[in-house]
Amino acid sequence: MFDIALEVISHGDGRVDPETLSGFVAAYQTVTVLKLGELWAIPIMLRLALIENLRRVATRIAADRIGRNNADYWADQLTETAGKNPKNLILVIADMVRSKPPMVSSFVAELTRRLQGQGPSLALPLTWIEQQLSESSLTIDQLIQSENQQQAADQLSISNSFGSLRFLSAMDWRAFVETMSVVEQTLRKDPAGVYGKMDFATRDQYRHVVEKIAKSSKLPEDEVIRVAVHLAGEHIGSENGDDRENHVGFYLIDKGLDRLEGLAGVRLSFTEKMRKIIHRFPLLFYLGTITVITAIFTGCLLAEAHSKGLNGPRVWLFGMISLLAVSQLAIALTNWLTTRLVAPCLLPRMDFSKGIPFESSALVVVPTMLTGTENIEHLTDALEVRFLANRDDNLFFGLLTDFRDAAVEILPDDGPLLSLARQRIDELNNKYRNMKGDIFFLFHRPRLWNPEDHVWMGYERKRGKLAALNSLLRGGSRESFSVIVKPDLISYFHVCLNFFWDT
Repeated sequence: MFDIALEVISHGDGRVDPETLSGFVAAYQTVTVLKLGELWAIPIMLRLALIENLRRVATRIAADRIGRNNADYWADQLTETAGKNPKNLILVIADMVRSKPPMVSSFVAELTRRLQGQGPSLALPLTWIEQQLSESSLTIDQLIQSENQQQAADQLSISNSFGSLRFLSAMDWRAFVETMSVVEQTLRKDPAGVYGKMDFATRDQYRHVVEKIAKSSKLPEDEVIRVAVHLAGEHIGSENGDDRENHVGFYLIDKGLDRLEGLAGVRLSFTEKMRKIIHRFPLLFYLGTITVITAIFTGCLLAEAHSKGLNGPRVWLFGMISLLAVSQLAIALTNWLTTRLVAPCLLPRMDFSKGIPFESSALVVVPTMLTGTENIEHLTDALEVRFLANRDDNLFFGLLTDFRDAAVEILPDDGPLLSLARQRIDELNNKYRNMKGDIFFLFHRPRLWNPEDHVWMGYERKRGKLAALNSLLRGGSRESFSVIVKPDLISYFHVCLNFFWDT
């Protein structure tokens, strides 16, 4: 990757831009496909190459500075002698000749600039330089021109290098890697069509799995992902298969991973094998480890106590105390071992940075109780704040309400409270109604008799409300709710949920 970076820098004379870099990397991959790690190494390698280019130019400028300093020294000696003691000028010229100054462009250009046009007496050193250069088929004018060109090239190279360093800091390397990666382009062929809609962290998680499998098997990264995409495509149109099996992620982070690793010929380390066993039998591993550690330590303590002469009922008492004490140590050790062997698994996420699509429409509900007018005012105000902080065409807000527990089914103030809640929801809809219709909704349940607690209350309180709402949105009965403000939401979400369950 450093060689690639050096080639890019040398061909552009320190200038790097997205088009040139992308074209160069794409052309390189027509011969050799780059791994994900190699693509991610491009930014730091480019920085190193640019710094190396600056170092090379700085070294050349320092050498030229030495040549100019040498020319300044002899020019000062010659002009001073020509002005004060012209008879000794020939001796100074002789000293310069004996010092054998290097006939480099910087020395010749600077000495010529200082001596040219200063009189016939100072033309002799230039004549001598002309004769020295003629042996190499060069002239003073050629070296002056070469020096000017070199200074212009160095200035341009330094300017390009600093500009490229700023560009490297500003460029979105995540987009660059995804554009250039063969693995990424293959993943976007996901038969379920889901991968490209996920957020960057999830896509990167998938790519890391491909990278890990390739390192542990004989297959390259691009071949590993081709196998995964092929496995996902096998279940397209299958009536008996799980819809999730159509998604390439099923074979990268889910139950299909074992099958993909088997086809790829992955050689698992002991630690990886232990992790898989733990994931397959988590409870057995956790309790079994605690039991084994407790038994070992307790047995050791009992053996030591018995060897010291402890016997009879005192041994059993000591064993019980040891068992309680050692079990705490065993739990702590098992928890530590579990955190070392089992890493947390992040859930895949969709990318909604540009808005929530229709098929992923969401309803934000607040499970609560209607207890009074102030309570209702507070609930509707808070619902409006949530809406203003999360505005989206496919995001809706609602109150999921019950009345408070009572000894009778209906209290005198139930009707006015429910009417006030409906009125406030209607006012919010009139205030913020958009092209698609209403945004705010109310779902209210009546009291039911609870024979165990001998009270009229909302069935199973918060959990019951959410379960009833989920059932309603999936096409269930409306009998659980006595009042639904803006029921057109039901048909809208029923379409979205049908799409969700189908895909």
